[in-house]
Amino acid sequence: MEPRIEQLSKKYLVGMRIETSLAKDDTAELWKAFMPRRNEIPNKLSPGYYSVQVFPKSLDFKDFNEHVLFERWAAIEVSDLNAVPGGMDSHTLHGGKYAVFIHKGAAHTFPKTYQHIYGVWLPKSGFELDQREHFEFMGADYRPDDDNAEEEVWVPIK
Repeated sequence: MEPRIEQLSKKYLVGMRIETSLAKDDTAELWKAFMPRRNEIPNKLSPGYYSVQVFPKSLDFKDFNEHVLFERWAAIEVSDLNAVPGGMDSHTLHGGKYAVFIHKGAAHTFPKTYQHIYGVWLPKSGFELDQREHFEFMGADYRPDDDNAEEEVWVPIK
C-alpha cells in the first residue's frame, strides 16, 4: 500500500468533538451525535466527512499508546466559520504535506491499515510524522459497516 503525497491547503471545518483515547474509543457515539445534525451546518463545500484527530502539541509520538488523550472530530468542510450551529465547534486545518492512503473495508478492519502505515511504511519512508492533525476523509455515501467502503487516511509528514 503506497500513498500519494499531497500538499494540503487550509480548510475550515465545522462539527462536533470529544476528548478520547484509543482505549476508550467512543468514536461511534460521536458520529451518532453528529450525523443527525449535519444538515444544520450552512456553507458546506463538499458532501464528504472528516474524522480528525488532534494530538497534544507536547506529544512525542514515540510515547504514543492507547491511553494518550486526544481530540477527535466529526466534521464537514465549510467555506467560512461565520455560522456555527449551537452545540458544534469550528476547527481550521492549516494544511501542509500529507501522505494519503486508501483504506478499503469496513471500519473494524482499520487497525490493519493503521499498523501498515505506522509500523511498516513510515519507518521505511524517509519521512517523519509532523505535529499536525491526522484525519480521514469519507465520501457522502460512506458506510462504516460496508466491506467495500473506502476512506482516505491523511498522515502529516515532514
